[in-house]
Amino acid sequence: MFQVSLKNIRSAALMCSIALVSVATLVPVAPVWAQTRTLPDFTDLVEQVGPSVVNIRTLEKASTHEAQGNGMDEDMQEFFKRFGVPIPKMPRQTPRPQKPQQQPEEEVPRGVGSGFILSTDGYIMTNAHVVEGADEVVVTLTDKREFKAKIIGYDKRSDVALVKIDATGLPAVKLGDVGRLKVGEWVMAIGSPFGLDNTVTAGIVSAKQRDTGDYLSFIQTDVAINPGNSGGPLINMRGEVVGINSQIYSRSGGFMGISFAIPIDEASRVSDQLRVSGRVSRGRIGVQIETVSKEIAESVGLGKALGAFVRGVETGSPAEKAGVEAGDIITKFDGKTIEKSSDLPRLVGNTKPGSKSSLTVFRRGATKELTVSIIEIEDDKPVKKATGKEDKPKASSAGQQLGLVVSELTDAQKKELKLKGGVKVDSATEGAARAGVKEGDVIVAIANAEVNSVKEFEAAVAKMDKNKPINLLLRRGEWAQYALIRPVK
Repeated sequence: MFQVSLKNIRSAALMCSIALVSVATLVPVAPVWAQTRTLPDFTDLVEQVGPSVVNIRTLEKASTHEAQGNGMDEDMQEFFKRFGVPIPKMPRQTPRPQKPQQQPEEEVPRGVGSGFILSTDGYIMTNAHVVEGADEVVVTLTDKREFKAKIIGYDKRSDVALVKIDATGLPAVKLGDVGRLKVGEWVMAIGSPFGLDNTVTAGIVSAKQRDTGDYLSFIQTDVAINPGNSGGPLINMRGEVVGINSQIYSRSGGFMGISFAIPIDEASRVSDQLRVSGRVSRGRIGVQIETVSKEIAESVGLGKALGAFVRGVETGSPAEKAGVEAGDIITKFDGKTIEKSSDLPRLVGNTKPGSKSSLTVFRRGATKELTVSIIEIEDDKPVKKATGKEDKPKASSAGQQLGLVVSELTDAQKKELKLKGGVKVDSATEGAARAGVKEGDVIVAIANAEVNSVKEFEAAVAKMDKNKPINLLLRRGEWAQYALIRPVK
């Protein structure tokens, strides 16, 4: 009864084979995106770009008495200078006898930084804050050769500087295309943090076009950057320089996971001008601007929150001559959309003075096309304050339901503010006060409708739906702004 035929054995073996194949086909295969990725190897990049990165030391003249009296090392001095903090006077460790005569000047260390070679004939790019105010700049190459560098020029607005050393046949970097840079992409930095030459750190691009309140938008990374890295290159995986390491976000003076680099395309435009003339020429049109909020955009009918809100127009400026008014929203410059207010000064600044450009403005529900002449940027003019006493006209109680009491503008006030009309706010309480309206403000429009007199103001208020937010366009001195009065619920 235990005898098994050869036929049965073969049949059982065949069934096992089929079962094994079936099980194998059921094993899930990991998708491509889930397969293990190896970390990047930066060794080739370091060998390729490393020789193009330089250490920069700056010296300044000081008397022997001053040089001995500070007691602070150069790295800490660089930190204080970088962040605009006055260098404190450090007490001496041991008292020194005072000398009767004036001490001769000597060159003392001022700061440390980094840079990279732009051309084989010795042009080097770095940060403006690295060389600004230096009496002497010393450049050290990776082969330990030292050169005294000449400052060709620097631009504080962009924080870019160009220096030159007397050498030829130098290893120049290759500049990359910032437009191809992607968030999450690996990047590497080489520099001299705390004077430690050719230190290599790596990370990823955390964000692009990051606004920090400066003239340019920055590349944000998590690459470790410390004092002394300033002016060094930010390098992509193709060995191309895509930025200049310029700033760090720090509460302690050390790296905290956030660093910023100047995009190389912007820096190149600056360095080209510095090489030709030693200075940078930028355009301006003479407007003061601020961000357009989502609520304001919706209330005035713009829809999407974009553009630059014009708070004020300088007297005699190209913008005034072109017809730009306080309260306008500039949505395009030379056909390029202004996504955020900081885009406008960058686009205007990169336009050659003397040329003409087109402006698209949104004004009280309608779009207008204007042509403006570009002039060269200059120091900001102080805002003129309204002076003189005026007889106070009889006030109207119209709009009290909004918390407003207004009155007519005098002819002198209209002339001083360069307004055709408007009504002056004599009192702002309740909803108006909560919206930021103040006594002395001038209301020039309600819900995109011009207001030239108290009568027009009363008519406009009567038509308003008091259950919905009401937007007012105000003038406060030479400045314009929107206020959104919300209904009380």
